[in-house]
Amino acid sequence: QVQLVESGGGLVQAGGSLRLSCAASGSIRSIKAMDWYRQAPGKQRELVAAVTSGGNTTYVASVMGRFTISRDNAKNTVYLQMNSLKPEDTAVYYCNAEILSIGYLRPKGYWGQGTQVTVSS
Repeated sequence: QVQLVESGGGLVQAGGSLRLSCAASGSIRSIKAMDWYRQAPGKQRELVAAVTSGGNTTYVASVMGRFTISRDNAKNTVYLQMNSLKPEDTAVYYCNAEILSIGYLRPKGYWGQGTQVTVSS
């Protein structure tokens, strides 16, 4: 079995920073893309940032220049450094990873449990 466990959410004032972490564990052979999504109340879940196994990154326009996604392949962990936070960044943040498990031929997508980020004005 594979698990993704997130940490690092919380309450912060506008302009502040938070760092989210998501660690994958279990019967992992390799991890391909690792992503962060978020879902605000009444809105659809949106892709915030993604990083490939080779380190290439992409961001949604609204966070470009403020958020940085990175990963530590040795620790099977992805991070999201969030700076200059705005009230509109308030959401539940989820990590997602495409993981090839031991004994399987194809990778599968896994989700973390979500972590709340609240930015006060």
